Amino acid sequence: MRSPPILSEALRLFFPLAALHGAVWPFLWIVIGSYVLPFADAVPPSQWHAHEMIFGTYAMALAGFLGSAVPEWTDTKAASGRTLLVLAGLWLPGRLIGFAGADAWSLPAGLFDLTFLLALSALIGTAMLARRTVKHLAFLIWLLLFTAAEAAVRYAWWSGDTDRASRCLEAALCIFIVLFSLSATRINVVVLNLALDPTGETTPYRPHPGRQHMAGAMVTLYMAAKLFFPQSDVCAWLALAAGAAFFDRLAEWFIGRAAFKAEVLLLGFGNAFAGAGFLALGATRLGFSVTPAAGLHLLSVGALGCAVMAVFIIAGLRHTGRSLAHMPWQAHAAAGLMVMAGLIRVLPEFDVAAILSPYHHGLSAIVWALSFGVWLQGFLPFMRAPGTDEAGACG
Repeated sequence: MRSPPILSEALRLFFPLAALHGAVWPFLWIVIGSYVLPFADAVPPSQWHAHEMIFGTYAMALAGFLGSAVPEWTDTKAASGRTLLVLAGLWLPGRLIGFAGADAWSLPAGLFDLTFLLALSALIGTAMLARRTVKHLAFLIWLLLFTAAEAAVRYAWWSGDTDRASRCLEAALCIFIVLFSLSATRINVVVLNLALDPTGETTPYRPHPGRQHMAGAMVTLYMAAKLFFPQSDVCAWLALAAGAAFFDRLAEWFIGRAAFKAEVLLLGFGNAFAGAGFLALGATRLGFSVTPAAGLHLLSVGALGCAVMAVFIIAGLRHTGRSLAHMPWQAHAAAGLMVMAGLIRVLPEFDVAAILSPYHHGLSAIVWALSFGVWLQGFLPFMRAPGTDEAGACG
């Protein structure tokens, strides 16, 4: 029996699941539950929230991207049907336990999450092995490090060391920022060239080799320093260097009027949020009156929110046989709402738009949920309908 279109490749199933989780969970936590988790005890609710955003919404989005992109890059058969359902089944228990903040069930939830991430690693590793290629090995290595960060967080919670858990969660966030940087390196070339020439007949944009991996390298150094030397001021200077590298990378978006197209602008905002986030983390450590939460939310809500929504829109259209030149209104609305959610969340923490405080948490959660909800409303029919991938859909 032939699988329905939504089970034909990873992103068709996993992107809607990630969007549904991203829309519903934070909305219920913040707007209805006021950050209170009914079964959280030893683990702070803030850490549960961070964990579920990173290893829930973002991890499933990553699974959709890698599960479709790596087979495309290696010219191998993409996972489909029952395999995708098994992966989704491994991901779901952790989300149900995380929604309630059930400390007592954290270890079983962690086992499901680790199995999910290891199964995803095996899936993309098998595709690389089949072609005897190491060209995309960096994605597999960082995915395995992401898996190790999940194990470290669960162990720290189990041992009652919430300080270590906090550092491991920040490390997981940094790992995801590196994965965003690696993905943008590939996606930008396709997206910027199509923005400049929608026919695809020419490729006027060429990336600067020096910019492609500098931001990821600096984030890696910052993450290592923060894990092993958390009291050192070196962390601050490395954070500033990472921020500067992301801002230097903004030069990739200097392509004239085409830079104002939604798909290009959203990737640029993700990069800018990342740069501002690391600068804020460095400034906090050097004594400026900026809370650590400001930098972390610039990264988690701003940078990764924009990056994930950009991938949802770009890959969601191209992998269903649709052109970026004819975006549905939901793509523009979802992009704008995601940028707005990031700004609402962080601006009051810099004493800008202070009128929003203390309501900016709930307002940002509502706008964030609307962004994913609008994307779902517009793109779920595409995911469920037959369609032919465009050539080079994921770069």
